[in-house]
Amino acid sequence: MPELPEVETLRGDLHREIVAKKIKMVTVDNGRWVSNHKTAKAYRDLLEGRTIKSVDRLGTLLLLTLDSGNTLVLDLGTSGHLQRAKTAKVVKAKHTHIVFTLNQGGELRFVSPGSDGGSYVSVPLDEAGQAALKLSDSVINVEARALRRRVPELHTLGFDPVESMLTWEQFGYFLHHEPVQLKDFLVDQTTLTGIGDVYSDEILFAAGLRFDRLSSSLSTTEVRRLYRALVEILAEATKHRGSTLVDGLYLDLDGKPGNFKQFHEVYERAGEACRRCRNVVAKVKWNNRSTYCCEHCQI
Repeated sequence: MPELPEVETLRGDLHREIVAKKIKMVTVDNGRWVSNHKTAKAYRDLLEGRTIKSVDRLGTLLLLTLDSGNTLVLDLGTSGHLQRAKTAKVVKAKHTHIVFTLNQGGELRFVSPGSDGGSYVSVPLDEAGQAALKLSDSVINVEARALRRRVPELHTLGFDPVESMLTWEQFGYFLHHEPVQLKDFLVDQTTLTGIGDVYSDEILFAAGLRFDRLSSSLSTTEVRRLYRALVEILAEATKHRGSTLVDGLYLDLDGKPGNFKQFHEVYERAGEACRRCRNVVAKVKWNNRSTYCCEHCQI
């Protein structure tokens, strides 16, 4: 966590809150959170005085385009969230590591109790450098390719199922292109970006497919079923503003939890009855991951 629906929720909130605002000041409590830069000052110098022109997202990364042409990238890692404080007087949450003070008052705060994630400012490559980038084969949309060339650090990421959804036939091609287990396919960020343990388990349950099925073994009907489950689960989760799990770590920009957990069919429901067949939902250790599934009705 957070995965695509949570970050898409934040993107929409940020679009309403901070577009056209100027970054007056940036404070960083530890240089490790901006480690792509030689110093925290080098990071700050690329941001202070710049206006935020737009807020985009690729997978689980937030991309704030600046009037300089550079892009501020925010990576929430596995446990981070953002907090919008209307004034600097609002008490900072524990583990607040980066604070962006905006010109019309208030702050945007990067909060993470974990040790991963962080932020950096991406500077576009020149034309020769962009042309030399080797993009993922699954990125076939023109706009998606342009985004990865504008933010070259993202060139290894695969297609984003909201940003540039493939047709089900194209989706089937990548499923059959190289035999891998289905959960591996869904969480491999170089093929499909933005999905982790939570939504891969929910998508596979909705499609009625086991996590360890080989992608090449799917029939045309099963490919279409998986495609439909992918699109529908991500859309529903985003509509309900993501999932806040039992750890309570994910919060939206106003500090409120997401509501989609109540609709989870398998994730964090081990030992409970499957709502489809009434057998018991299992928690399986697989490839160093915890996977939730119904071993009876997922085949």
